[in-house]
Amino acid sequence: MTISVEQVRQSDEQIEVKRFKVQHPVSAYTLPTEAKIHEVWFENERIHIELMDGRALSIPLWWIPTVHEAPPEERAKYAINRSRTMIIWDPNQCAINDELRIADYLGPCRQLPE
Repeated sequence: MTISVEQVRQSDEQIEVKRFKVQHPVSAYTLPTEAKIHEVWFENERIHIELMDGRALSIPLWWIPTVHEAPPEERAKYAINRSRTMIIWDPNQCAINDELRIADYLGPCRQLPE
């Protein structure tokens, strides 16, 4: 099937372009620039993390085997680091030896090396 130049011109003339006024400039939006931990709690098979900017994460515990396998009273013995970017379980304070970096759960998925 061959389309003539005249057919293209006719189809171009039938296109109506609508323009809408932008209601708010990009500078008016509040976008998070960093992730800082505000609060942490456990519920059933999840760890819930509320960030200071209002975002909330709900992570399945099976993603973190050391925490998943630990009893609830040991899970609760975590500390938040000074920069509020990590949850740390100190093996000197509890039966868990692990760290959870918030950035690891906010970024894009990636393949782990085999």
